[in-house]
Amino acid sequence: MGLFEIIVIAVGLSMDAFAVSVMLGLSVQKLRLKEILLPGVYFGFFQALMPLAGFFAGTHFAKKVEELGPWVAFVLLGFIGGKMIKDSFSKKEEQAEENPFHFTKMLLLAVATSIDALAVGVTFAFFKINIVMAVAITGCTTFFIASCGVVIGNMFGARFKSKAEFIGGFVLVALGIKIVIEHLFF
Repeated sequence: MGLFEIIVIAVGLSMDAFAVSVMLGLSVQKLRLKEILLPGVYFGFFQALMPLAGFFAGTHFAKKVEELGPWVAFVLLGFIGGKMIKDSFSKKEEQAEENPFHFTKMLLLAVATSIDALAVGVTFAFFKINIVMAVAITGCTTFFIASCGVVIGNMFGARFKSKAEFIGGFVLVALGIKIVIEHLFF
């Protein structure tokens, strides 16, 4: 497996993080550098950590990761997305809103969007690739793509502010369903 294939895998792995980052950008009225970089740091770190963990776990845990990973991601994304959809119907516009960049929320989102990278790490072990290079490319690619996603989401959020939380929650639930459907049928 060469550099080109690793980059393509890294971009593919970062697509869930991109979608979630767009959702995070939707929820911010005035975007600051911290909100742009924070999702990139969380998602990039976990997208790099998970293939590394999968690489070292090797084939011993491959079956369990493939079987349980999508369900864990589905539950986490469904829970967070469902809460966002529920909150979007709340009439508490005037009150202080929950921080979408809160540590616990970001941690759950980062883990949920990077579980598929764990299984990819297992496949990296079979190809005997340079895991340090693969992890660095995956982390940096995800950092960049997630940070761009926040900016893109914020541009749309300014126009669709009233529906941003609903859209974001819907995207998370849809991602969770997509992950389970791909696991069950493909």
